[in-house]
Amino acid sequence: MRFHLVTLFPESCDAYLSASILGRARKDKKISVAYQNPRDFVDNKWGKVDERPYGGGPGMVMQAMPIVLAAQKALSRGNRGTKKPVIIWFSPSAKQFTNKDADALAKFSDIVLVCGRYEGIDERALKILKTLAPVKKFAVGEAVLTGGEVPALAIVDAVTRRLPGVLGKDASVEERRVASAEVYTRPETISYKKKKYRVPKVLQTGHHANIDAWRKNK
Repeated sequence: MRFHLVTLFPESCDAYLSASILGRARKDKKISVAYQNPRDFVDNKWGKVDERPYGGGPGMVMQAMPIVLAAQKALSRGNRGTKKPVIIWFSPSAKQFTNKDADALAKFSDIVLVCGRYEGIDERALKILKTLAPVKKFAVGEAVLTGGEVPALAIVDAVTRRLPGVLGKDASVEERRVASAEVYTRPETISYKKKKYRVPKVLQTGHHANIDAWRKNK
């Protein structure tokens, strides 16, 4: 699977995508990550990609064409298999991204993630991108963030861990088994300021039905 991030700050993304499980997945060629910087698709010497919004208002808006050309370049570098690529567009008002969405995205060969900045991206970019490939709009969390990079990283992470062989065992994908909001490990008892904190007894019984019931309750 190939992930393509359209972002002004590829260096801020690559640190996360090169570490731990994601970094190992890249090294093992389970996934690849490529970047397209909208600044590379402007014809001014300053690399300027933003302008004042029509109708007035605070802040600046990213221009449509640098985004379109960057996404177009990403699509041209994608796999030439039978699977179609998909473009991800972020919006705080869009549908919240879920595990089911991650499962659906795992079936694509190329995912282009458009990371906006400032007050957003000229809406005409979205209209043009829809002519190039299917577009899915998501919000990742309810908070408004500085840019689309953090949501993009969350989606790359969620999708990658679903790919065969990335986690070693399919059972490691928490949402595919009975998981809990509470987890414990050794030692059995921890002492802190004269108070003892113990592992719940049910987890030490080896009784899987009772343990699953406890986890569901949590």
